[in-house]
Amino acid sequence: MQPIYLDYNASTPIAPAVAAAMRPFLDEAFGNPSSGHWASVPAKVALEQARGQVAALLGAAPDEIVFTSGGSEANNLAIKGTFFALNRKGAHIVTSAVEHPAVLAPCRFLEWLGAVVTYLPVDSTGRVDPEDVRRAITPQTVLISIMHANNEVGTIQPIEEIGAIAREHEIRFHTDAAQSVGKIPTKVGELGGDLLSIAGHKLYAPKGVGALYVRGGLELEPLIHGAGHERGRRAGTESALLAIGLGTACEIAADLATMARIAALRDRFWATLQDRFGDHVALNGHATERLPNTLNVSFVGGIGTDMLEQLNGVAASTGSACHSGRIELSPVLAAMGVPERIGMGALRFSLGRDTTADEIDQVIERLSAIVSA
Repeated sequence: MQPIYLDYNASTPIAPAVAAAMRPFLDEAFGNPSSGHWASVPAKVALEQARGQVAALLGAAPDEIVFTSGGSEANNLAIKGTFFALNRKGAHIVTSAVEHPAVLAPCRFLEWLGAVVTYLPVDSTGRVDPEDVRRAITPQTVLISIMHANNEVGTIQPIEEIGAIAREHEIRFHTDAAQSVGKIPTKVGELGGDLLSIAGHKLYAPKGVGALYVRGGLELEPLIHGAGHERGRRAGTESALLAIGLGTACEIAADLATMARIAALRDRFWATLQDRFGDHVALNGHATERLPNTLNVSFVGGIGTDMLEQLNGVAASTGSACHSGRIELSPVLAAMGVPERIGMGALRFSLGRDTTADEIDQVIERLSAIVSA
């Protein structure tokens, strides 16, 4: 059977235009961007061109972009870098129960170092109440970190409202936008964030590259100490090859027109599942405030991991995981209050630029064979 890829939230293929932009840097422009001689100039020019492309997508200044090895490093730099820079002022961090592990794990690590972390609950759609953020703030709060859109269910958080609350209290605000960049608008001026994380492989750039937007003037302790690369915010020789890949991907991602087609395909997918399975299928996440490419559904009474194995070449994700021989509910679905008998049958289908209507129809037929078996 034809393999079908519906796991674009996990990783995207490298876009052809991105690969073409990177190719010359495999053989040329090998110089160190920081060396300052003839061999370094092409690499330095490419690096700064890429920085400008990332900045343009976010509505930021080029010098506010720090290249990283990916979204996880960007999140760690935002959270740990803020804590180490500001813990003389306070050690309280506010985040949510449905953040990516690249946010939750650094927060738990900092708790070992004396941080106090408030993990806010979410409602049944996976959204944080901005008033819960307001109530969680104390005189010791130095950082609020709430993701822009959830990687599992696609729910979009009320980031603009949360950002306004953070500004009102003069508290630094970080948002993990790894899933939202390239899918919905992510202008930092509109979102109101001080720090914003990007992961290259979520928007058709290579793995191993990402970026952190750092609002101008912010004090941030580096994670990697050494020389003064990235304006002193991340030591280590920069890769012009990876940077130009991310920059090109960001330039392409600025055009969100293709997302309307993907959203329409996603909505037809969901409507057909409802017609086919009725009350035996349930939507996880917000009905409207969610990423245009994401459909997380539960087949009531099923086990997502088992269904995924039977889907004959369909690449997707599940809301349950096997640990030590025991199937466990996704922490995100658990935080949303999804009952186990529903959440255990969760499957996440995330569509991309190459997804076709025929592929969706094939997946529906394969699901029908499994559910009726």
